[in-house]
Amino acid sequence: MELRDYIRILRKSWVLIVLCTLVAVGAASAYSILQTPQYSATSKVFVSTQSSGSTADLAQGNNFSVARVKTYSALVTTPIVLLPVIASQGLAVPADALAEKVVASAQLDTSIIEITVTDTDPVRAADTANAVSASLTLVVEDIETPDTADAASPVKLTRAQEASVATVPVSPNVPLNIALGALVGLALGVGIAVLRETLETRIRNTRDVEQLTDLPILGGIVFDPKANDRPLIVHVDPRSPRAESFRTLRTNLQFLDVGRVERSFVITSSIESEGKSTTGANLAIALADAGSRVLLVDADLRRPKVADYMDIEGAVGLTDVLIGRADLADVIQPWGKGQLFVLPAGHVPPNPSELLGSTRMTQLIVEFNRAFDVVLFDAPPLLPVTDAAVLAKNVGGALVVVAAGRTHKNQLTGAIAALGNVGAPISGLVLTMLPTSGPDAYGYGHYGYGYSYGETDPVAPASIPTADAAPARARGARVKP
Repeated sequence: MELRDYIRILRKSWVLIVLCTLVAVGAASAYSILQTPQYSATSKVFVSTQSSGSTADLAQGNNFSVARVKTYSALVTTPIVLLPVIASQGLAVPADALAEKVVASAQLDTSIIEITVTDTDPVRAADTANAVSASLTLVVEDIETPDTADAASPVKLTRAQEASVATVPVSPNVPLNIALGALVGLALGVGIAVLRETLETRIRNTRDVEQLTDLPILGGIVFDPKANDRPLIVHVDPRSPRAESFRTLRTNLQFLDVGRVERSFVITSSIESEGKSTTGANLAIALADAGSRVLLVDADLRRPKVADYMDIEGAVGLTDVLIGRADLADVIQPWGKGQLFVLPAGHVPPNPSELLGSTRMTQLIVEFNRAFDVVLFDAPPLLPVTDAAVLAKNVGGALVVVAAGRTHKNQLTGAIAALGNVGAPISGLVLTMLPTSGPDAYGYGHYGYGYSYGETDPVAPASIPTADAAPARARGARVKP
């Protein structure tokens, strides 16, 4: 992953990261509030030796006291020192429990021992620290005094600093806990976001497609929440960015398969509900608006939708021609005022794969290529059935529709493999349902270009038939291609 990938993940999952950070800060704050405050008090004891006062004796005594400091520091938490403290202070704890609250330390090459006591009561912490230093003084004097009569201890411990009552608790450290909680929450949120992105199997943008295949991406169709209400966006709202996406697809389609004379394509997808039928219908309208003689064939003989989208009669169509029950000239219906013709699917047969792979279908494909500039076949998805693969082999080109946020990566690779297994060429991919905002937004939506009639499209708004007029004309006319 590159730096821009991480930036995209942060932009995409910023809500999750902020939520994890806030939860961690809240947990740290709750822990700090519920924790009992602890106070500490420190007393200091100076270790010295009693000597004659000569320079040599002073140096030797100083080295001796420094060497003894470590031993005396370890002696602080022993019962011999703590039991007198418990008795004098009236503490109701054993010596080992009190030892957990007492810490003795000494800096390197110094003769000072620091005795720190931590307790929930600041006054008790100070009194205990002072009592421990006094007890240590007596214990060391008793240990270091020789057994001979009138002998004095060569080591002397003097309290250098009395413990004072603390006013601020040392624990919990609320600012530190909140800062640590924020860091932990931030790291957890970023980790979850990166892990989720790494384990994500859905195709979200063009970059995901480019990592799977070298096939060209012919265009991207932005997501439209009202697509079910207005599937023919090029006809209903020709100035919208989504309608312009289909015109861009139309332009890119002109540069495909330059060496192939026939301009016929099978429009299919990996799974259902990826927008292949609406893509085929809108692309056909855009091609016809540009002056091409276009035929849109509903070759989805399992769940035909073209007739409903185009609002034409679909009871008789391709299946009736294939079985010889109707003539081609009687079932092809003109649509609109351009040169767009539609061939509905007709009756749903029990053997769609066999019909699409029949000799009669091959003959029809040849007739379509001879009579029309562009022929678009709306075919079923590739993974559930083999209809599209069989048809694409005979047609000579396939456009695979990929729905962003719906199609999984393994489904796209499986669809490409299904076409490759039968030797069907893939002309390119079309991404649909692309988001219009966020880190995965489709780039065209940010340009802000409006579509102006009269510049590149020969059909003006006034010449586009109304939703009622176009179907009426389509049902009332029969044109032989």
